[in-house]
Amino acid sequence: MTAAENVCYTLINVPMDSEPPSEISLKNDLKGDVKLKTEALKKVIIMILNGEKLPGLLMTIIRFVLPLQDHTIKKLLLVFWEIVPKTTPDGRLLQEMILVCDAYRKDLQHPNEFIRGSTLRFLCKLKEAELLEPLMPAIRACLEHRHSYVRRNAVLAIYTIYRNFEHLIPDAPELIHDFLVNEKDASCKRNAFMMLIHADQDRALDYLSTCIDQVQTFGDILQLVIVELIYKVCHANPSERARFIRCIYNLLQSSSPAVKYEAAGTLVTLSSAPTAIKAAAQCYIDLIIKESDNNVKLIVLDRLIELKEHPSHERVLQDLVMDILRVLSTPDLEVRKKTLQLALDLVSSRNVEELVIVLKKEVIKTNNVTEHEDTDKYRQLLVRTLHSCSVRFPDMAANVIPVLMEFLSDNNEAAAADVLEFVREAIQRFDNLRPLIVEKMLEVFHAIKSVKIYRGALWILGEYCSTKEDIQSVMTEVRRSLGEIPIVESEIKKETGELKPEEEVSVGPAQKLVTEMGTYATQSALSSSRPAKKEEDRPPLRGFLLDGDFFVAASLATTLTKIALRYVSLVQEKKKQNSFIAESMLLMATILHLGKSSLPKKPITDDDVDRISLCLKVLSECSPLMNDIFNKECRQSLSHMLSAKLEEEKLSQKKESEKRNVTVQPDDPISFMQLTAKNEMSSKEDQFQLSLLAAMGNTQRKEAADPLASKLNKVTQLTGFSDPVYAEAYVHVNQYDIVLDVLVVNQTSDTLQNCTLELATLGDLKLVEKPSPLTLAPHDFANIKANVKVASTENGIIFGNIVYDVSGAASDRNCVVLSDIHIDIMDYIQPASCTDAEFRQMWAEFEWENKVTVNTNIIDLNEYLQHILKSTNMKCLTPEKALSGYCGFMAANLYARSIFGEDALANVSIEKPIHLGPEAPVTGHIRIRAKSQGMALSLGDKINLSQKKTSL
Repeated sequence: MTAAENVCYTLINVPMDSEPPSEISLKNDLKGDVKLKTEALKKVIIMILNGEKLPGLLMTIIRFVLPLQDHTIKKLLLVFWEIVPKTTPDGRLLQEMILVCDAYRKDLQHPNEFIRGSTLRFLCKLKEAELLEPLMPAIRACLEHRHSYVRRNAVLAIYTIYRNFEHLIPDAPELIHDFLVNEKDASCKRNAFMMLIHADQDRALDYLSTCIDQVQTFGDILQLVIVELIYKVCHANPSERARFIRCIYNLLQSSSPAVKYEAAGTLVTLSSAPTAIKAAAQCYIDLIIKESDNNVKLIVLDRLIELKEHPSHERVLQDLVMDILRVLSTPDLEVRKKTLQLALDLVSSRNVEELVIVLKKEVIKTNNVTEHEDTDKYRQLLVRTLHSCSVRFPDMAANVIPVLMEFLSDNNEAAAADVLEFVREAIQRFDNLRPLIVEKMLEVFHAIKSVKIYRGALWILGEYCSTKEDIQSVMTEVRRSLGEIPIVESEIKKETGELKPEEEVSVGPAQKLVTEMGTYATQSALSSSRPAKKEEDRPPLRGFLLDGDFFVAASLATTLTKIALRYVSLVQEKKKQNSFIAESMLLMATILHLGKSSLPKKPITDDDVDRISLCLKVLSECSPLMNDIFNKECRQSLSHMLSAKLEEEKLSQKKESEKRNVTVQPDDPISFMQLTAKNEMSSKEDQFQLSLLAAMGNTQRKEAADPLASKLNKVTQLTGFSDPVYAEAYVHVNQYDIVLDVLVVNQTSDTLQNCTLELATLGDLKLVEKPSPLTLAPHDFANIKANVKVASTENGIIFGNIVYDVSGAASDRNCVVLSDIHIDIMDYIQPASCTDAEFRQMWAEFEWENKVTVNTNIIDLNEYLQHILKSTNMKCLTPEKALSGYCGFMAANLYARSIFGEDALANVSIEKPIHLGPEAPVTGHIRIRAKSQGMALSLGDKINLSQKKTSL
């Protein structure tokens, strides 16, 4: 066994810049004054930790350092005795250790409680029974010491000695049980009870049954141990549940959040009765509300979500939806997001009304509140949740719509766009709500600030205004929003200052159908009479057009055409029909004139000119075919899209419910616990053990579901087989660090001294600690572990060499260069999903783009897409329906998120060149966008490396 593998519980930072002192100088220092002795002892400890053997110093330390009463020396000595070799090469105890043993005994009877306690702690680390045997009476005596620090460490010492060498103290459980009965200090009781749980569970249960009614009065550290005991007992022996369930119920009322959390988790595993589940869920909700730490809130919310996954528990949680919504008082967006999702999953016809009332209040609260940066995002979340509620429970839509439509005039375009989408869906689905929505839309129309929302609102009004009065109102609103016409002439007059308020009032054709026109002319006059503020007072639509946004003009032309055609079918008088059509055509013509003039910031595009011209032509001819297209086909397209979307949602819900309804078929294989992979054991596994393993980082990664999946797949060979030192590394990727487990084999017949693994990193990787040197005997091997910290998602390279000295050789240090270890970005990337709007927003914001040309041997478009998804760990956001069928082209959006919270977007545009024959490979491009350059480049490299399909 090499020095590096010796068990050591103490880690000491070693300054490597100084030269190691000689044994003679250390001996002299150890005979000096206290300060010199302290420094020398520190140097000795560091040298022994580095693998040096210093047998000559042992007696010097026993003679000159051991008798001192200085506390620092005492503390250092405990570290020294822990790490110093205590046996001869043949395994027998060194003679000098008898003297040390006597010193331990004196320290155990020392009047100072710190020295007693720290010596007892040190004894927990000793693995030599011969050293411990003479100390047993002194250790027992410490159980009766007046100070709790000594007593609790005495309990720990007795526990470790009993576990390792039972023959030294066979009556330990009985001794500790008696101690526990009479003990008053919480920490001592906790240690004693902990020992009984592991050493003699029956005694622990006996003690618990005598004091089960006083459990609430115990300290939280003891309560936590009691919860663990009850969990373990009931896990091993389910018949004991009835005996302890009352105790767990009582512990739910504990003042300690940790005890409440553990008790609730234990209660859920012990009983699936609705009352138990309700009590546990209520406890979790209280914890979320009362705890200020957002991480705690998120962890406990996850436990509630786990509860919901169980079909029989879902009904219980549905009754607690209103309690769960109390969590929305937390300002953190992530917590609110999870809470709203959970509430939406639990909503039913019984509680939907209450849920909607609460969400409406929350939406109103967010209005005009700007003190928190996430308010806009939170409002968007609320709008989406209300949207989902209304789709699932149509009766709620009438309550929700008036509140939400106020937000169409909101400055936050994202929330307003969500509202608009919701209104569009509602007006199409619910015929009875159309008059209400149109009326509300006309109310807020003039206040809309965003051009995108304005376009959507125009479309809804044009599509769903069915009465003569509504059509008149739309025209009025459009004229009001456009201001004085003709636009070009009035703008030129304003610029030259010719237009005076009185003149402006008289302007405006009197024969127009819309009689209010004169008032709007007055409004325009007011705006032009204050040239300093003309930008602010400009009507909204006029403002959009002068800014060069003519897409809204094309949208307006379509809307005017629709309402004009509808007006013609509603009104029989030829004069009124012609008047309305003429007005619509005048508006389109004046916009075309403006577009071709030099007044707007950007000229009108040819596309928009074509659309407006087409609408003018349609209105001049009024053919039945065009009437059909404008007033029926458009609505059918929307209807098809919404029904496809609804079908997709129902399908995903169905899949979700199928996943949760666990049915066992007659021919299903039986799973044996011993043969299953670690991550297949959920309820069967001891939860305390699982959480401990998770904390130690020993859990298997999710993808390694196959029990036969071996670590050997990730072994990297670092040197050649003929090198003097052979090395290979297993790369274990955790969340924020990488552990390299390097096997080093001495293939020579010489002893290699100071064999050191020297590593360096490239990329966003950082070496945490320098592996310590070790000595390798001929043909010996050793394992060296090195930790590397990861800072961001990008490919990294670890490279280095192994240097060593050969004993007796006069040459310089020998060196073996290692192969590079490439850290794969795929270990950090996980598939994720986002909405179409979020994807577009991120696509516009991200500054790094990497364009990868498709170069593959795959001949099928869908197969290539699946291959890319598999090799990059990304998720396809484009729905399956949009990708199904075959047309020779395919475009899909992909999205993934790293464990560091970085987003990666990709757009795949591929085609199958038909003219090259059926066996031609797929061609096209993949564009990757990310916030950081490293991620965009690394993902591009990954795609380039894995484009071609390897033949099996």
